[in-house]
This record gives sequence, C-alpha cells and structure tokens, in this order.
Amino acid sequence: MFNHTFIFSPGTWFGEGKIVLNMVEEELIFNTNWAVQNRDFAGKVMCAQDIQIQGLSENMRNELTFYDFQTKTFSVDMENQNVGRIVGTGVFDDKMIAWEFRNNDMNFEGYETYQQQPDGSYMMKGEYVTSDQFRTQIEARIWPQSKEASNTDQDESEEES
Repeated sequence: MFNHTFIFSPGTWFGEGKIVLNMVEEELIFNTNWAVQNRDFAGKVMCAQDIQIQGLSENMRNELTFYDFQTKTFSVDMENQNVGRIVGTGVFDDKMIAWEFRNNDMNFEGYETYQQQPDGSYMMKGEYVTSDQFRTQIEARIWPQSKEASNTDQDESEEES
C-alpha cells in the first residue's frame, strides 16, 4: 500500500488529459487538481478533485472518501453535484490503484484505474455510463505538485538567464 503516494499520502496532484463523450464527436481537454488530506482518526482519506474542461466556464468537483483499507482492497465514496453520493469498491497492488461504482440505485456506473509510472506520476483511464447510455471515457496523466513545481521553477530560472 505504501508504494503509492497518490491517495495514500497527503498532498496536491495536478493532471491533464482528454474526455470523450459518446454524444459529442470531439475530444475535450481538461485539467484536474487533487487535494489529498491526511488520514483522519478513523483511517479515512478525504480528497477533493476539481476538474476544469477547456471551453467550459464551470468547474466540476468530486469529493471522494477512501476508507476500510485492507491488504489489497478499500472502499470509496464519491459525491458530486450531478450524481449525488455513490459508494464503490477499490483494489490496489504495487503499481496500480483502481475503483469502480456498480450495481447502485443511481443508474450510474464506471471505473477509474491509475497505473504508477517510473517517475512517480500515474496514467489514468476511466469510463462512466448512465442508464440512458451517456458514456464518458477519460484518459489523463497526474503528477504530484512538488515535481511540477520544481520543473516550473527550473523553466523560469532558465528564462531569466
């Protein structure tokens, strides 16, 4: 479990990727920002994920809570303005973290997988579908704030020289 810094350690994560909706023929580019909190007294990890899709003025926000960590599994709750609150299950191993939401009263199901890369970033893939067959496919890369900040500082110092 502690091979992963994403979700299992507090911090800020940034990401960028693309979203494909089955009702729209174009790819939508998005940026994301994760704020991962420390585990609370009950062992729960609270996260806020903000998503900004280019060309849309309104951000989307997911509130996620990860809990009931076992050797290779965990539980997850996700809440947002569009879906409400939904409960799912997750798995992880040395290189991957994944969760899914299925068999619920919300007529909404899907999954997300996060594959750890050698540089500490994660490649993410996800897919969600509603009962009326609206399908969303997501691909992204996320990385911890510290790596991005050091790259940005380096770029700025090179520009100043």
